[in-house]
Amino acid sequence: MTASEEAKTIARGVVAAAEEKLGQDIRVLDVSQRLSIADVFVIVTAGNERQAGAIVDAVEEKLLGEGFKPLRREGAQEGRWVLLDYGSVVVHVQQAEARGQFALDRLWFDSPDLTW
Repeated sequence: MTASEEAKTIARGVVAAAEEKLGQDIRVLDVSQRLSIADVFVIVTAGNERQAGAIVDAVEEKLLGEGFKPLRREGAQEGRWVLLDYGSVVVHVQQAEARGQFALDRLWFDSPDLTW
């Protein structure tokens, strides 16, 4: 099984919004083979708390315009690691220190990157 077309559509919107707000080191991982709760993880690095908030706001605004609303939003108060859950897609916006500490890239190293 691979990521659904809806998950890929959501992920493309996340990437576009994150790039617009200068998110760094953006990775889109197809975790559908490893998880039953999501098809795709999008991981984005933000330079600071303010940028993390701007990226999250841009993602939510863009996807809402496309008809997708997050099921849950976690960590927005701290800004070190904000998680947006869109069901088939989970977005992780992390400051560099948190990204290095939690190492999602290494944890999911065997999941293929999605590119388009």
